[in-house]
Amino acid sequence: MAQTVTAPERSQVNLPMQTRMAGVLPDSVDEEARTVEVVWSSGARVPRRDRMTGEAYEEMLSLDPGHVDLARLNGGAPLLDTHGAWSLDGVIGVVEKAWIEGGENPEGKAIVRFSERDDVEPVWRDVRAGIIRNVSVGYSVRAYEVAQEEGKVPVWRAVDWTPVELSAVPIGADAGAGFRSAALDPQPCRLITRSQNPETLSLEGENTMEHQDTPETEKPVEETRSGSETETVSVTEEAPKDERRAAVDAAAGKKAAANAEPKAKAGTDARAETRRAVAEERSRAAGIFDAARKLGVERTLAEDLVERGMSLIDARKSLIDAVAERDEQTETRSQITIGGMDERRTRQGAVEAALLHRFDPSRFDLPEPAREWRGYSLLELARAFLETDGTRVRGLSRDEIATRALHSTSDFPDILAAVTNKTLRDAYQAAPRTFLGLARRASASDFKDIRRLQLGEAPQLEKVAENGEFKRGTMGEGKESYRVETYGKVIGITRQVIINDDLDAFTRVPSLFGTSAATLESDVVWGIITSNPAMGDGKALFHAGHKNLTGTGTALDVANLGAARAFMARQVGLDGKTILNIRPAFLVVPSTLELTAEQIIAQNLVPAKSGDVAPQSIRSLAVIAEPRLDPASGAVPWYLFASPSAIDTIEYAYLEGQEGVYIETRMGFDVDGIEVKARLDFGAKAIDWRGMHKNPGV
Repeated sequence: MAQTVTAPERSQVNLPMQTRMAGVLPDSVDEEARTVEVVWSSGARVPRRDRMTGEAYEEMLSLDPGHVDLARLNGGAPLLDTHGAWSLDGVIGVVEKAWIEGGENPEGKAIVRFSERDDVEPVWRDVRAGIIRNVSVGYSVRAYEVAQEEGKVPVWRAVDWTPVELSAVPIGADAGAGFRSAALDPQPCRLITRSQNPETLSLEGENTMEHQDTPETEKPVEETRSGSETETVSVTEEAPKDERRAAVDAAAGKKAAANAEPKAKAGTDARAETRRAVAEERSRAAGIFDAARKLGVERTLAEDLVERGMSLIDARKSLIDAVAERDEQTETRSQITIGGMDERRTRQGAVEAALLHRFDPSRFDLPEPAREWRGYSLLELARAFLETDGTRVRGLSRDEIATRALHSTSDFPDILAAVTNKTLRDAYQAAPRTFLGLARRASASDFKDIRRLQLGEAPQLEKVAENGEFKRGTMGEGKESYRVETYGKVIGITRQVIINDDLDAFTRVPSLFGTSAATLESDVVWGIITSNPAMGDGKALFHAGHKNLTGTGTALDVANLGAARAFMARQVGLDGKTILNIRPAFLVVPSTLELTAEQIIAQNLVPAKSGDVAPQSIRSLAVIAEPRLDPASGAVPWYLFASPSAIDTIEYAYLEGQEGVYIETRMGFDVDGIEVKARLDFGAKAIDWRGMHKNPGV
């Protein structure tokens, strides 16, 4: 079949597999079958950038059944761990079924089933708990329709594409992230340029490609000229890329010659200028990438230079400067390679393992290479590394050995820093943070105020009489804002630590700092609940006006839980009319009420009295006990929280790229040794009061 289209500037590009973020539908979890429903595409526009030319464009994925091939998904496509396609360990499930749903606003949906392997169980638990709520679809595109309106970026509409895998992914990067990896083998993708006439522009509707009975080996590209005349150029699909491009360019040259009339002169010159600009940009990008390859510079730097529009001469200078800077930072040491890993790194890892095992044998194993270093004091390790580095240590005092080891080019300072980093992060991750399940995680790109819109519900539909008019409605919205704050501390590892063999100084102390960072996060989040701050409307978080506060406190029992649940179900939208029917997912209590809460949730199905029966809706609540909620005196409150995937509750955020504790090390200036800086960029805020309910208790 052949396609008759307006002649394109480019007929083909090479693209690797691409990805888009999607979402899990938590309410669809089937625990027995280990399945969950996901939305893998909504067809929305996503900003992207052409890697060859640096030009910006918007990508759309057509969900027309004739444009998307679901054979791979319905043929048992894998569910991967963050696109881990290089090992079988990365396969955590399988796609059971995929389909397109909806009319005017279609969505791509699928049922995925998780593996029963032990290593997959933590992921499955987090999906059930609503902690992992994001999936990403990996797909390949064989043909785009390219259209552009004057003054706007081009729109590339995928009209022949295939989703090939789904992946469970964390919240992070851009929801419409671009190319996943430049290392993946690219595949050819045809570009079909549509007319710029708004009347013929087709982005959302039916496929506008005309089909002719033509041998499958040839795909004519028809070029429209003034009047009714057309000229067709045959481009063989199997022909080399340069030959196909030459055929298209030849057609473009004939078109320019045929339209040399005075009336079309200006338009022809403009098109010729556009072609020259595209050719120059293509040459500039190719020259930069070629220079980066020859100099051994990472491709990401070349991509940045292309996107910044830097000239080829200036780009080459920047690449040479990057190489020079890299060489200055590179230490030249003789290394012996054993079994694919150099001896130096093997020893460094062994010493780190030995020190961590000495710090806490219950948490850190002692592998075989580390046994050689078991029992070494810090001073003995410093002496060994100095000798390996070629430094004479005979006759040196303990102080001299410690000082030289800390300021030498040996691996000793790096090992101390690595052990400090490991113990701090390990303690941070191990510290209990009970708020993770009921709050939603986000990322902040900077330290400016993060504004969250609390969208109201769409206006209720009203009856339209015969020949009557549709009435217009409005959307209400509330505003909440917060910002990420910076917290930190500097730890110094001095030469006295080495001399005294004080292991706690760079293991136990950093561990305490890691625990402190996790504790700080809990203090910030739970402080929102205990302080009951004012919301954007001027009322407290828990307030009678918000209909999320029981007037008179009552004891925690089945009946009062039912009353609180009814409060949440009767919550209305910002329009004041729409019933939201919010269902609680968490019962949050102070530690004083933890036992009572667990007894209520775990009540036997055959109790002594029928009035003591706890219905399934109560027994399905997850209990979260937090000692920070215990009052100093008086009544003991308790709370109900909805799942953050159903409605906004509390949101917490890290600075993008700095999730959790961030560690930096340097040779000390104020401290005679190594300085380790622990930094945490964190913030939290209650976003919507409707997903929370408080009972003051008794």
